[in-house]
Amino acid sequence: MSGNGPAPRTVREEHSLGPMRKTIADRLQESYQEAVHVTVSRKVDAEGLLAAADAAGPTDGGDEDSVDPSTMDVLLCALSETLEAHPAFNATFEEGTHRTYEEHNVGVAVDIDEGLVTPVVADIGPKTLGEIATERQRLTEQVKGGEYSMSTFKGGTFTVSNLGPLGVDCFNPVINPPEIAILGVGRITEDVVPDGDDVTRQHRLTFDLSFDHRVVDGADAARFLGTLAEHVAAAEKYVG
Repeated sequence: MSGNGPAPRTVREEHSLGPMRKTIADRLQESYQEAVHVTVSRKVDAEGLLAAADAAGPTDGGDEDSVDPSTMDVLLCALSETLEAHPAFNATFEEGTHRTYEEHNVGVAVDIDEGLVTPVVADIGPKTLGEIATERQRLTEQVKGGEYSMSTFKGGTFTVSNLGPLGVDCFNPVINPPEIAILGVGRITEDVVPDGDDVTRQHRLTFDLSFDHRVVDGADAARFLGTLAEHVAAAEKYVG
């Protein structure tokens, strides 16, 4: 008969958090302690997003420097228009003050060994699809190659985290303080949807918008996602 003591636990390994991982941990803790997190979700038509990415040709710059815009780059174009229509989300909240900004400085989450980091693509509003694709790829390559400074992650007004490539359908993204909102992007799936008296197959994906309920409300978030869904459905307009 076994004893009544605790089950044995054999330590495999242990290590302290590195500087980058500790910074990420501290900011996540700050976010949950300060912000009142609420997440709303909406499944949207992704056909326009896919068509736009497929129609977009390589950016100029020679064979080695050319970039093929992806669905994420097209999404950033749609997001910028959405932030323009709902400026309360393109904002920070610090010391009781809600500040909105002219520039749409969007942090795009990138997975590196030290954790999930968010290099900021600055002022995407006036940028073309090709310019956004080029800048996002440049920043992604920098952080994955360890060639970055803390300024790479500063000045953001909104953040996007895309877990779709990892097979995730939906999740509750954590707000990146002092920003007030973050958009989670799930994988694109082919679903059966009603079409009048019939059904059809359609590519769709889920958007998860986490926001600080101290600053904006659920109805505001629902309208934000509605506008984003409209721009994503008409995404071929971003292809020059």
